[in-house]
Amino acid sequence: MAQNIYKAHLKYAGDEFFIGTSPSGHAVAIDTKGDRKQAPTPVEMLLISVAACSAADVISILLKKRQDVVSYDVEVTGERVDEYPRKFEKFHVHHIVQGRSVSEKALADAIKLSDEKYCSVAATVRPTAEITTSFEIIEVAGD
Repeated sequence: MAQNIYKAHLKYAGDEFFIGTSPSGHAVAIDTKGDRKQAPTPVEMLLISVAACSAADVISILLKKRQDVVSYDVEVTGERVDEYPRKFEKFHVHHIVQGRSVSEKALADAIKLSDEKYCSVAATVRPTAEITTSFEIIEVAGD
């Protein structure tokens, strides 16, 4: 199996801040002093990554299925163990779709495809953490 290599860069910026640069060249500040809350921590970025990976798949599938999505949000929660290294043992991904006549089956199928087939972040964390999903559809009136 061929492997694709991705390379990111992390630079210490002082005072427990880092600047991460993604393989595509985008920089993001990372704050490792969690109580300061000046930038996301690495753990917070993992939560965002789980949500974003799933969301990208789900919205793509819904649009291909010609679902009339007006707004789409994803909330992710994670449960960590108390002992170091305080790893996540559970994630819950909740999809909130607002739209016109959005099919419950289309959304459920899109979430399942993302969760079981397409989301590489979920596939990476799943060997050590359980991932559950849920969704709600909010009907939006006419045009």
